Amino acid sequence: MSREMTAAATESETGTGTGTGTGTERTALTWPRTGTVVTGGGRQGRRVVVAALPAPALFAAGPVAAARKARAGGVQHQLVLPAERDGEPGALAHVDVRARTAGTAERGTDRPTVDADARFRLADGTKAFTVAAVMRLVADGKVRLDSPARRHVPRLAEHPVTVRELLRQRSGLPDYTKLIDRSGGPYTDEALLALVLAADQDFEPGADWGYSHTNHLVLGLLISNTSGEDCRTHIERTVLRPLGLKNTYWPAPGERPGHEFGPSGGLVSTPEDLNAFWEGLFDGRLLPGWAVREMTNDTTHLRGRDVCPRDSRYGYGGGSPA
Repeated sequence: MSREMTAAATESETGTGTGTGTGTERTALTWPRTGTVVTGGGRQGRRVVVAALPAPALFAAGPVAAARKARAGGVQHQLVLPAERDGEPGALAHVDVRARTAGTAERGTDRPTVDADARFRLADGTKAFTVAAVMRLVADGKVRLDSPARRHVPRLAEHPVTVRELLRQRSGLPDYTKLIDRSGGPYTDEALLALVLAADQDFEPGADWGYSHTNHLVLGLLISNTSGEDCRTHIERTVLRPLGLKNTYWPAPGERPGHEFGPSGGLVSTPEDLNAFWEGLFDGRLLPGWAVREMTNDTTHLRGRDVCPRDSRYGYGGGSPA
């Protein structure tokens, strides 16, 4: 993927709040390659968006010491850290109608960081939208978390992986982005899955954790087969439209890099729309509270694996630094 700015998160500047409306916890979001930590207050908090770079998007409910450190250092200070400490091009924070930026849009250039009205690739941030659509199917009784995924994706007929293991990045399915021939033509989702299934498993399902775009490729197929409509269309209907995300969309082939990543990384959005997504998710407008808690509390301790901070925990499509 490009090193351009491609993801976003939310931050609260007031109150203790909670993403699920209980008044007892905070919600934390971070992109591990930047080290930027942001927090989401509940209905009383004000929302912020921080745009970051391609990386597993992390979110979870619970107290986060790093978030307090971020607030103590100030938003602008935290925005500068990705470039100064981690070698990333830059970041953007959006609070209500205010925006702060640091760095550039792409390393090695003088291109300015995108502003608050800019559209940018969500990249791995797309996974949260895909997970929300899957959890809507779970809440509606159409999918069971501990059922074999093959019930919804026939291509997995010989594979024991469950829906929950896909959501938690514990399937062991190798990452299709490491298997494709980038000089070849576009792949269909079914062709990508066939490529994955012909390769060796990284580990047995449930035995370990490994970040793989394949998990959300399969979840996209699950959405399509269960709902009877293309996963992009289904996510538009069940996630984007209910929240009025008019500037969030699936780019057409050739419009910009990323279309081919589909449910694992294809969405384009804006800071304002991304704020609205997190607000709607944690305020219960997309999912019942128990489904959001399942996403954020059923986690794996990463112990410094991949690019994530040592104390990070990963849930469904994301995690938290503590």
